Amino acid sequence: MILQLPAQKIPIQEIPIDKKVKLFIKREDLIHPDISGNKYWKLFFNINNYLTQNPEKPYIITFGGAFSNHIAAVSAVGNLTGIPTLGMVRGEELKDKWRENPTLVFARKNGMNLQFVSREEYRHKEKLTEFLKAEFPDALVVPEGGTNEEAVKGIKMMLNDETKDFDYLCTAVGTGGTISGISEFCEENQKVMGFQAVMDRSLEETIAKLTSKRNFSLINSSFGGYGKINDENIRFINDFKRDYGIPLEPIYTGKMMQKVFEMIEEGYFPENSKILCFHTGGLQGIEGANLLLEKQNRNLII
Repeated sequence: MILQLPAQKIPIQEIPIDKKVKLFIKREDLIHPDISGNKYWKLFFNINNYLTQNPEKPYIITFGGAFSNHIAAVSAVGNLTGIPTLGMVRGEELKDKWRENPTLVFARKNGMNLQFVSREEYRHKEKLTEFLKAEFPDALVVPEGGTNEEAVKGIKMMLNDETKDFDYLCTAVGTGGTISGISEFCEENQKVMGFQAVMDRSLEETIAKLTSKRNFSLINSSFGGYGKINDENIRFINDFKRDYGIPLEPIYTGKMMQKVFEMIEEGYFPENSKILCFHTGGLQGIEGANLLLEKQNRNLII
């Protein structure tokens, strides 16, 4: 087994708020310095089960955008295991600009080959996947965001005896794998809330295929669109780190926590509710976000 179970227990920290509910965060971002948060668990069975097959020419291929946490995590797995990796990156225009992108520089340092494809080609990832499987029959092709049935099994590892004591389980949602795993394996009495970073109409259908339960609800926390960062997002993230000592990235966990705070203020959660939010990592994305913010002469994320 290449990806190991963490030697240390993942801490659950209380966020001290003077409200009629109790708020906690599970620090999945602390699992591994380079394979962060839910990405670690999404890749856990994908990688370990693949390697038990003893492929003759091991190769890991995946998909992602310019600042993809998933691209970064898969490249780190390749570096850890010595397995060559290929990242199919959305956006041909990045071919000559990737050195300006900290996520892609990190991936290259880890030995990942990068292939840049047009947005039109990227929209048809199923065809690309078929082509890649034909060209590299021994390869493990991991979908965008790492979401598949093996990933859902891995997310089960984010739940344990300590997480059973909460009324609400909250996670950011991108491709739907994390919320599917939490939904499938949580306790019957628990409510699962997914905070959407992107408003994808097909997401609920995707999740329904990956979990047998209907115990989840999806909430718009895109704050203007996927990857968009407004001044209030920056203020919230910086205040959160100052007040509670916990860093948040601006695309997923930062927006989720901001929305949760808004919902608490609005009285959404019943009195005495215990709310657990999962910190799904991705802190590597802060550097890239700050480069963009700096070009816009805006406040930076601390």
